[in-house]
Amino acid sequence: MQLTTAVEVRASLAAAWELLIDTRRWPEWGPSIIGVESTERCIGPRTTGRVRTAIGLWLPFRITHFISNEQWRWRVAGIPATGHRVEPVAPDMTRVIFEVPLLAAPYLVVCRLAAQRIKTILEEVP
Repeated sequence: MQLTTAVEVRASLAAAWELLIDTRRWPEWGPSIIGVESTERCIGPRTTGRVRTAIGLWLPFRITHFISNEQWRWRVAGIPATGHRVEPVAPDMTRVIFEVPLLAAPYLVVCRLAAQRIKTILEEVP
């Protein structure tokens, strides 16, 4: 069972997806991540690496599920972690969804903050 939080953003599906898969940008929107080392800048089905948490610990990660332009899930330190999805709402409107395992329900608060950060980033006026 999964708990979800979502936000609709005025951005294309491609822009939202690119933000979600670009490991260099994870610290911009992920409140619990302050650094990333990865086998690839943009994740794919077999990407591995490690993330530096907000408390300074480096934890290994592995992408466990990947459907291009749609969704990805990962394991952090061997534990099932968040799922990330995008859904088209309109040509320039996208829903960004985070999924959290029921056992990690308190982490949904962090995902809500991440979703709001994504909205801010994608809707910034240049």
